[in-house]
Amino acid sequence: MPPQKPADSTIYQFKVTLRDIKPPIWRRIQVRSETTLGKLHDILQVTMGWFDGHLHVFEIQGRQYGRPDPEFDWDVNDASKVQLSQVVTGEKFKFLYIYDMGDGWEHEIVLEKLLPADPETHYPTCIKGKRACPPEDCGGAWGYAEFLAAIQTPTHPEHESMLEWVGGEFDPEEFDIDGINEVLEQIGS
Repeated sequence: MPPQKPADSTIYQFKVTLRDIKPPIWRRIQVRSETTLGKLHDILQVTMGWFDGHLHVFEIQGRQYGRPDPEFDWDVNDASKVQLSQVVTGEKFKFLYIYDMGDGWEHEIVLEKLLPADPETHYPTCIKGKRACPPEDCGGAWGYAEFLAAIQTPTHPEHESMLEWVGGEFDPEEFDIDGINEVLEQIGS
């Protein structure tokens, strides 16, 4: 597939790590510098394995960016109008992405490298990662630990109900980079 943007575009390589989970769940992604925070939200939903059913916010140098929603008094800067190059200042720059305010999934995002675009690569792309994303609505890091204990222990009183709730099976070590990149190809930068 031909690139959608000029080959001279700068590529940001980020490491995205879900906080408060051991062993860590993380992804390494590459996106164009002109990608908006709104589009980065879409990319993170795919690469982490979320389903975009909850509010989200980026916290960058004391400012919050998300989808403004006056109906819910959600007063944030509009993420769809801000490009990464406007808020990410250089390598090692860190910021937060928080998804699902109830469960409070905090993702630390670190800009690892600035790279020239490869004309043969479709961006955004996920180049590496570890472990499956927790299921939606499992109760945050604490709830996820309880969920894992239940599904991994056949004698646990909630073993069967948790397996049924998650659709029959869940492998916390699974990471499907090819499946992620197939979906990312549909997103575009």
